[in-house]
Amino acid sequence: MKILGIDTSTKYLCIGVFSDGKVYEYNLEAGRLMSGLITATIKRVLDAIGVDISDIDYFSCALGPGSFTGMRVGVSCIKGLAWANRKKVIGISTLDILAQGIKSEKKDIVPIVDAKRNLFYSGIFSKASGELKRKSPYLLLGQQELLKKIKPQSVIFGDAVPLLGSQIFGVVKGVEILDKDYWYPKAHNIIELALEKIKNKSFSSTFDVKPIYLYPKECQIRNL
Repeated sequence: MKILGIDTSTKYLCIGVFSDGKVYEYNLEAGRLMSGLITATIKRVLDAIGVDISDIDYFSCALGPGSFTGMRVGVSCIKGLAWANRKKVIGISTLDILAQGIKSEKKDIVPIVDAKRNLFYSGIFSKASGELKRKSPYLLLGQQELLKKIKPQSVIFGDAVPLLGSQIFGVVKGVEILDKDYWYPKAHNIIELALEKIKNKSFSSTFDVKPIYLYPKECQIRNL
């Protein structure tokens, strides 16, 4: 079995490939160059490990929440590849991908992503026996609302951590704040979650996969 997974919802282009039991990954800080780099980089990664795009059995992508433009680039790319090759698509929230990278158990896992406009994307997760569980809806909240939802002893991480400031220690007791190594998605976590979804037969047709937009409709990009 072969899987191609990508995440373009942050400033990083993350590409993961599962091929015959091995995981290959490539993470590149692409920023505003995402749309121009994605297809060429996917081809370069596949060529490097000797896999043709037609060999891929499942296509997986991050659905956000995150960069509006980035999400649309990644989802459109994966949908196009899956449609052309008549394969299934596996959509995964970026917050799930972030949380998957944390090994702590018996603690709440709280990724926090900068949603701009003084708002934050977040969610509350936990792990038991290595299995990720989501304990809350995906959230779009202001700082004070978010801090009220975080329980003591939680593990907190993400690119919005610097925006919360040191006051978080006064509001939430015993929190563990992780460093930059955990702030952005990693391609191998996409593959791990994709494998789990395949096992549970939780995949979609190309027409059913859509980015996760948490902003109100009036703040979203309209399709022309």
